[in-house]
Amino acid sequence: MTLHSTLRHFEQPLMKTPFHPRTEAANKLWSWGNWGGYTTVLTYDDLSMEHSAIRNTATVYDLCPMIKYRIEGPDATAYLQRLTLRNVAKLSVGSVQYTAWVNDAGHLLDDGTLFRLAPDRYRLCCQERHLNWLEDSAFGFDVTVTEETEQIAALSLQGPTSVEVLRLAGFDVSALKPFRMAEYGFGEGRLMVSRTGFTGDLGYELWTIPDQALRLWDILFDAGQLHGIRPIGSEALNMARIEAGLIITGLDFVPADACLREDRLRSPLEMGLGWMIDWDKGHFTGKTALMGQRDQGPKWSFVGLEIDGNISAEGAILYHDRKTEVGVITAAIWSPALKKNIAMAQILTRHVTGGNIWAEIYALRELHYEKLMMQARVVERPFFNHPRRRATPPGRF
Repeated sequence: MTLHSTLRHFEQPLMKTPFHPRTEAANKLWSWGNWGGYTTVLTYDDLSMEHSAIRNTATVYDLCPMIKYRIEGPDATAYLQRLTLRNVAKLSVGSVQYTAWVNDAGHLLDDGTLFRLAPDRYRLCCQERHLNWLEDSAFGFDVTVTEETEQIAALSLQGPTSVEVLRLAGFDVSALKPFRMAEYGFGEGRLMVSRTGFTGDLGYELWTIPDQALRLWDILFDAGQLHGIRPIGSEALNMARIEAGLIITGLDFVPADACLREDRLRSPLEMGLGWMIDWDKGHFTGKTALMGQRDQGPKWSFVGLEIDGNISAEGAILYHDRKTEVGVITAAIWSPALKKNIAMAQILTRHVTGGNIWAEIYALRELHYEKLMMQARVVERPFFNHPRRRATPPGRF
């Protein structure tokens, strides 16, 4: 999109993704939001039906605003070993890795997915923009970091019938394993399909060039007519990701480079991401600080909760014995799939076990708020964990 050079930054409209002609036509509620400077749909027409489609049919979500970096060069692997928490050397070509990275003090900057496209070429996808950090971290490495967000059209196709939709569209992905990807001929270019997603269910992400975007959308919806395909917005996706127990930067934790208060900084150990740290791979940014926290024990923990009642507890303060503040809920819903009141929360580690945790919920009832103190129980994440997410082939639904 070309903006007139005389426009000041606050006068510039949000950019439109390559799929905007289709998303605009389908957005019956005219419900829009800002994601990374792009116009994105919040809800198309019915939030309950959009969530139901994620769990029962097939859904399409516009991923174009997600930040994407191409990392390439002879030292690309060594650079990513230094930058991220996981062992990139174990990531084979054609595979995807969920990972995260921290600053020198061990505080989380962001999490994301790392795609190994070739021996010396990767794609890193994340929520926030980090080009300055990535470039500064590249000092001494023979590597090039390029933001390619605008050069890629991406869709998320999720749900139990998604594999059948792709088959009817001409892409047989039945043998594709989780966190793997494959390429197919598509028009005058290529289509990359990865078995990844943010719903905790069977699903795929599709990657092509902007010129092929509308063709891809139309092919999927033609193929999915008998399989209940429908577009979904960010609100339905948020419901599914909470059921899946997945975190979002800026919602479940504040990225270190945007955090104004020292006591709001969080480490991967405090956000339930300690499992991904490879302590034996050699030095990486933040390792010394994280080893100290590991040995001492993290002050905070990130947990899943089940809460009494059916009023969503988003933003609720947590108390021990109804009187001592011990944490805060960062994401919560009444889960339609589980028929439970679930939440994710930051809580002081010393209160994770032992029970007697209460959530202070304010319920709006006919223009008045009523304070509810509801008991909460720490439970394992993910809340929703269907076997089809990992089955290969996924099977028919």
